[in-house]
Amino acid sequence: MSVQEYLDKYMLSRKIEDAVNAAVRAKTPDPVLFISNHMKKAVPSVITKIKARQILDSRGIPTVEVDLYTNKGVFRASVPSGAASGMYEAIELRDRDKGRYLGNGVTGAVKNINEKISEALIGMDPTFQSQIDQAMIDLDKTDNKGELGANAILAVSIAACKAGAAEKEVPLYKHIADLSGKSDLVLPVPAFTVLSGGKHAGNNLAIQEVMILPVGSSNFEDAMRIGSETYHHLKAVITEKYGPCGCNVGEDGGFAPNISSFEEALDLVKEAIGRTGYSEKIKIAIDVSASDFCIGTKYDLDFKCPNKSDKIFKSGEDMIEMYKELCSDYPIVSIEDPFDKEDWKNVKHFSSLGICQVVGDDLLMSNHKRIDRAVKESACNALLLKVNQIGTVTEAIEVVKMAKDANWEVVTSHRCGETEDSFIADLSVGLATCQIKAGAPCRGERLAKYNQLLRIEEELGDQAVYAGEDWKLS
Repeated sequence: MSVQEYLDKYMLSRKIEDAVNAAVRAKTPDPVLFISNHMKKAVPSVITKIKARQILDSRGIPTVEVDLYTNKGVFRASVPSGAASGMYEAIELRDRDKGRYLGNGVTGAVKNINEKISEALIGMDPTFQSQIDQAMIDLDKTDNKGELGANAILAVSIAACKAGAAEKEVPLYKHIADLSGKSDLVLPVPAFTVLSGGKHAGNNLAIQEVMILPVGSSNFEDAMRIGSETYHHLKAVITEKYGPCGCNVGEDGGFAPNISSFEEALDLVKEAIGRTGYSEKIKIAIDVSASDFCIGTKYDLDFKCPNKSDKIFKSGEDMIEMYKELCSDYPIVSIEDPFDKEDWKNVKHFSSLGICQVVGDDLLMSNHKRIDRAVKESACNALLLKVNQIGTVTEAIEVVKMAKDANWEVVTSHRCGETEDSFIADLSVGLATCQIKAGAPCRGERLAKYNQLLRIEEELGDQAVYAGEDWKLS
């Protein structure tokens, strides 16, 4: 489109004249600024430029960052990455050049944005999120976004979402709520990672995370305070028992003392909670990530000790009995991935017991086909929402609707390889997921999400609603 065509299409000559006249009437001391602001409101925003680059995530591994330009400004987004990708999730595009970043570079994904996606989206209205996402899906032409890369598509999708909010002059979380067709805004209960194990830490603990949920807090700010205080009490407990070296942390900020048993981990957390004086306000959640140590039909709880002679192997039935005992002995209200991602039999049986919330992560991978099967078979009762597993904001909204229509809970989640982008905080509030899992109450890339939630609560003021005791709405 030529300059003259652009002027004619949006009737800019007339609008510029109107802006000048308005500045004169207002007797503004800064007519240039006044006219500029007037024109921004008068001219519909379109995507004018998209520029991508390679940056590093919290693990020092490359990821994609995008700057999306409209006449309202520049909107930046960066995407996270997990420790492993499942066969049912959207595909990250990696360069596989072992001579650079051990094969983990994303220059191919960056190139796809700068040369292909950019060309397809320039001129589109950023408020039309579903059309933007569909244009990228159509351009990719695969079921798993393997041509352009889910990391490329998602970065642009999030940046466009931010631009859309700016065009409407509403907060990002409000724009997301509008996109979902809902109006309720809810501050989620944070699931703070306090102990790390599994593939996220170098200790012998099989389970991936132990988390605390301040469900008894009156608001999100109070939940943050309780989470932070508990985290520091836990640090003291670990130091007393294992020395300062026991306070090394895993990839998402949880402490990683060299422990191996579930009970040992939970006893540490229980003692820390007791020291806070908030025992009635805090519940415990665990992420087992059982697919990491499932061998055939057995579960190897000593998989991180390959040379151990008396390894502990448990059957699915043994695991169910263990979970029943743990939920009886500790204030556990949620268990994520208690079985292998293909162990449908045992996860269905365990969910049917109604002992606690059963969250599907590896089981579901935010994949609508897996979610549909799990709903039909009553395999779990909560979705762990990882936006990069599905690849666009629109599809994330759709799977959340699927989960809520099934009366499931939804936990908005980070990944172990994170950036300082706080998008999932707004996503959680806008979609009213009631729970968010963003790591420990430390480390900048984790706190970026929690601090954004503090700002949202402050902005909402008297209208702010914290999920609290209603964290399970179904």
